[in-house]
Amino acid sequence: MTAPAGTAPETLRHTPTVVRTRAELDGVLDRSRPVALVPTMGALHDGHASLVRLARERVGADATLVVSVFVNPLQFGPDEDFDRYPRDLEADLEVCAREGVDVVLAPAVEEMYPTGVPHALTGDPVSVHPGATADILEGASRPGHFRGVLTVVAKLFGLVRPDVAVFGEKDYQQLALIRRLVDDLCLRVDVVGAPTDRDPDGLARSSRNRYLSADERVRALALNRALGAAQQRASYGVEAARAAALDVLAGEPGVRLDYLALTRADLGELAERPEPGTEGRALIAARVGTTRLIDNLPLQF
Repeated sequence: MTAPAGTAPETLRHTPTVVRTRAELDGVLDRSRPVALVPTMGALHDGHASLVRLARERVGADATLVVSVFVNPLQFGPDEDFDRYPRDLEADLEVCAREGVDVVLAPAVEEMYPTGVPHALTGDPVSVHPGATADILEGASRPGHFRGVLTVVAKLFGLVRPDVAVFGEKDYQQLALIRRLVDDLCLRVDVVGAPTDRDPDGLARSSRNRYLSADERVRALALNRALGAAQQRASYGVEAARAAALDVLAGEPGVRLDYLALTRADLGELAERPEPGTEGRALIAARVGTTRLIDNLPLQF
């Protein structure tokens, strides 16, 4: 039986086992039981908790549920917030305990990159080349980002060897690329996408939301409103949907748009008049104050 939101399954009340090395991880995983993995960079919030609950739902109470907490330097650019990215392992462990997590993998950088952190663009030492889909949207704004993401995900899959791995749809391009990674490299992991978890006012939950001032947080709601406007106008075509979203953003000068993209569900290019029933995605990235936020919603044409 699935536990109510915000509570752990009744059968799991123990404190998670924290491991920091490959040897420690191998010592606690029972490979005779299914294993589910929820990769995170820590600073856990209710959105992460919803991923954990979905993972438990997919594998059952008798499986081993692993949450990784690792701020991956390879996916941060030189001018991004790696050094100030929020880190609070004790608080993260409280969330994991509440949600019935069995194992928390919290490795050091040296454990994940024993021969050194690869250069995000050259890939030396060995890293994962993410393909052309990594060069658009987030990849265009953050060169090398998805090389870092896919490299660390491949490492986590190799360490944990999960049967199921759960990722949020808020990072939609990331989810698409991880699915491509699994398919192309035959990794035998069931990648599950979880719907974006939102605050009651519609703001997508994110660890970076804590950077926002009270005024900036109000302004940030324009991202979800813009996506909703595109969603409502999708039946009139791509340009009508895009114009509706841009009209919302034009009324919010505190939001500096990085990109607004309307794509097919697989991130491919849409025809101007898509066939009826075509599924798409509206994706946005913008800065509110000094904080960069992303969000997305599905489209039905």
